[in-house]
Amino acid sequence: MRSSFRHVIASTLIAFGLGMSMSAATAQTANDQAQGEIRKIDKDAKKITIKHGEIKNLDMPPMTMVFEVKDTALLDKVKAGDKVQFRAVKEGGAYVVTEILPQ
Repeated sequence: MRSSFRHVIASTLIAFGLGMSMSAATAQTANDQAQGEIRKIDKDAKKITIKHGEIKNLDMPPMTMVFEVKDTALLDKVKAGDKVQFRAVKEGGAYVVTEILPQ
């Protein structure tokens, strides 16, 4: 009986822990996304200029800036003037767009 009780308690704690992890991951994902407008695309240099709102995960206020892109295929999804939702990270001192979706 004790073994069964311990199993139930362990299962409950694991489920609770997973739920907390997923909630934190969802919150983190929402904070990683930013809104912006494409100003310029430079495929040769693998760079994109975005006028963006606040980027919470980077603690960055709204501004227009040049980002590197993780994958040049991202640049094929958008054009200058497009409103976008995107995700950026800081890697090796550079700000890098890892995801971008036209709105």
